[in-house]
Amino acid sequence: MTAAPRPPRTAAPTVLHTTVTDPLARPLLDELTHEYRTRYEKPVDLSLEYPPEEFTPPRGAFLLLLADGGPVAGGAYRRYDAHTAEFKRIWTHSAHRRRGLARRVLDVLERDAADRGYTRVYLTTGPRQPEAKGLYLAAGYRPLFDQSADPETIGPLPFEKHLEIPRP
Repeated sequence: MTAAPRPPRTAAPTVLHTTVTDPLARPLLDELTHEYRTRYEKPVDLSLEYPPEEFTPPRGAFLLLLADGGPVAGGAYRRYDAHTAEFKRIWTHSAHRRRGLARRVLDVLERDAADRGYTRVYLTTGPRQPEAKGLYLAAGYRPLFDQSADPETIGPLPFEKHLEIPRP
């Protein structure tokens, strides 16, 4: 008896530092917008939330993970205060979830923020995003809210994590 052929393995996703306005980012941002509209049942326009330049060096960054030339995950950060980066728009395309890609995005963003001198990360996630809450807890983020409370009564769920600055 012969084994069924395996699907071809794709190479590990590569990191692309780019901008929010890069056409490669559009599919992820469109899907993220759709997800927010569906979960929260209200209109969302991410393009109006923050100016794109807030996610550019030296104060911020926007990155995509690419597999086979297409975006599979991404995320960004912007300056929150002199020592804190605020992570935003961490997202994995629905066809690529449950593969550790969001965790990889977090890792790359954390390293990049630490390399730029940030010592703390702040982020929020929505109360109807339990998978994001689980990701942040598993990645060592400290919740800045009462975890025993109903998330719907809290609103955005804030988290923080202290970063180690790389030594030269």
